[in-house]
Amino acid sequence: LKSNPSNNEEKEAQTQLTKSDELQRLHSQALSAYQQEDYEAAISLLDEILAVCVWDAELRELRAECYIKEGEPGKAISDLKAAAKLKNDNTEAFYKISRIYYQLGDHELSLSEVRECLKLDQDHKQCFSLYKQVKKLNKQIESAEEFIREGRYEDAISKYDSVMKTEPEVTVYSTRAKERICHCLSKNQQATEAIKLCTEVLQLEPTNVNALKDRAEAYLLEDMYEE
Repeated sequence: LKSNPSNNEEKEAQTQLTKSDELQRLHSQALSAYQQEDYEAAISLLDEILAVCVWDAELRELRAECYIKEGEPGKAISDLKAAAKLKNDNTEAFYKISRIYYQLGDHELSLSEVRECLKLDQDHKQCFSLYKQVKKLNKQIESAEEFIREGRYEDAISKYDSVMKTEPEVTVYSTRAKERICHCLSKNQQATEAIKLCTEVLQLEPTNVNALKDRAEAYLLEDMYEE
């Protein structure tokens, strides 16, 4: 602008420069808040910056980290998906999205995202390790559900026992496995065991409709009509 000044351009440049300084100040505050583990404040500051710097992948990744810490995985996924598109070969974003889906119990979406990471870098250690785990778990669950469709309840129970051994850390999988084993026991006329296991699931998830229905079926087998 110094080489070719005009009043309108000068004014516009000054406005943008002022805004730029303000955004840099907000960025410093956001980083400081993040380092001090005040994630709510960091999110609020990053919201302001991203309203202007819409295409900044790193800021979106930082906000995603804050969302993860604040227990808002859905919002974190949204930011990470944007970051994966904005930055070439963003294996880290795909890895994080896959991990979040895995922790939420969505093994199919987790598998899909970790494959995207390996498409970019087939030697990515973290992604390959996660891929092996998710693929194994996914195969066991698919196999168990196939057994249920075929009425092979003993085989399905055995397969869901394997699911719990494959992933003992993430409770959503063991709860879901117990829910499906309860269903198999009920269908297999093993009422006492079904009632016991369904009750265990309902202590963890009192509004689990499937467990309520399967326990009701088991109570019917035992002539426990009031229950």
